[in-house]
Amino acid sequence: MKRLMFSSLFLSAVCLTAVGCGQSSTEPTASSDANSAAESATEPTAAASEIILTSEPAGAKEVIAARESSKDEEEVIVVGRIGGSENPWIDGRAAFSIVDNSLKACSDIPGDGCEKPWDYCCETDKLPGATALVKVVDADGTLIKEDARKLLNLKELQTVVVKGKAKRDDSGNLTVFANQVFVRK
Repeated sequence: MKRLMFSSLFLSAVCLTAVGCGQSSTEPTASSDANSAAESATEPTAAASEIILTSEPAGAKEVIAARESSKDEEEVIVVGRIGGSENPWIDGRAAFSIVDNSLKACSDIPGDGCEKPWDYCCETDKLPGATALVKVVDADGTLIKEDARKLLNLKELQTVVVKGKAKRDDSGNLTVFANQVFVRK
């Protein structure tokens, strides 16, 4: 009797497996269609489409010049490359640091094999006065709570032109509360 039950269970399992394997793999399921569409979507989100500029604004200042001349709460346009540390991003927020274009990233130095060239480790003496923090804000001036890499499709060492309000601290550091971003190609 035990042998008959085992044989019946085994035969049932084989039949179910055969039926499962016989399903066509070319027919996508509804959930796989949704996942594929989400993964291949390259359209910016509504928030990003209001922030990303299609043409570069005129009058951008390099980071060093902007640090020297910008007044608190003044409208500024600043250009720089994303970097300045091993991790120039603020995770989960639309914020990142930029570096003046006069500084060389390690990847700009022939023969330098630095794994994270955006940290500008060859320029550490100049770096403190050549960086600015960019916080991407919505229409109300509130920091957007979405990672800038995802929101704006950004990566290290890209050159960006940001437009927004300058905020100065007591140490002379510059933060740009950007409501517009242009990515140079």
